Amino acid sequence: MKVLLADDHPLFVEGLKNLLLSRGIEVTGTAGDGLEALEKARTTRPEVILMDIAMPRCNGVEALRLIKRELPEIKIVMMTSIDDDENLFNAIKSGASGYLLKSLHPEELFSLLAELERGEIPLSGGLAARILHAVACEPDNARPEHKLSPRQKKVLGMVARGMTYKEVAAALNLRERTIKYHMERIQELLQLENRTQLIAYAAQNGFDRSW
Repeated sequence: MKVLLADDHPLFVEGLKNLLLSRGIEVTGTAGDGLEALEKARTTRPEVILMDIAMPRCNGVEALRLIKRELPEIKIVMMTSIDDDENLFNAIKSGASGYLLKSLHPEELFSLLAELERGEIPLSGGLAARILHAVACEPDNARPEHKLSPRQKKVLGMVARGMTYKEVAAALNLRERTIKYHMERIQELLQLENRTQLIAYAAQNGFDRSW
C-alpha cells in the first residue's frame, strides 16, 4: 500500500509516518494543507491518502472533492480529532473511502487499513450508525424504491446483509461482474455517491431484512 499523509501538525505526521513505515507501508510523501495534498497526489500517485479535516488554505473536505474530481481512483480516508457529524457526513457524501478518529489505537488503524484494502469502508467505532441516521435525515435521500427492479432490490439487500459480490453471484447463479454492474446501476438510480451510502440506504429502508 502506498500512502500519502496530509495534516498540518508535523509531530502527528512524523509519528504516523514512522508507524506506517514500521509495518512495511510505503509513505509517498506528506502535505501540510489541502492544496499541497492535491499537488503531492498528482506527483506521487498514492493508492491511499490519510487526510486531516481541519487544515489551512484548503481543508480536508474541500481537498477531498478536488482530488476525487481529478484522481478518482485514489482512496481518501479522513482522519480527525473532532467527533463532528457535519464533517463526517460531508466527507462521506464527497466520496471519502473511510473516516477515522485520531484517538484510535495503532492496531485498530492497521485493521481498518486492511479493511480498506479488501474494498470495505473503514470507520471508527460508532460512526456507521451515525452515517445511517444522517443519510436517513437528508431530504434528498427520500428516493422512491420503485426505481429499482425486483432483482436490483434483492442484490442490494444481500449486499447490505454483508455478503460479498462473489457470494451474491453464487446465490443467484450469476457472474460476479453482473452483481458489480447491478450495484453500479443501483447507485446511479438512487443518486448516491458511494457504497457506504448504498448500505445505509438499504438498512434504513429495510432491504437488509426483506430481500
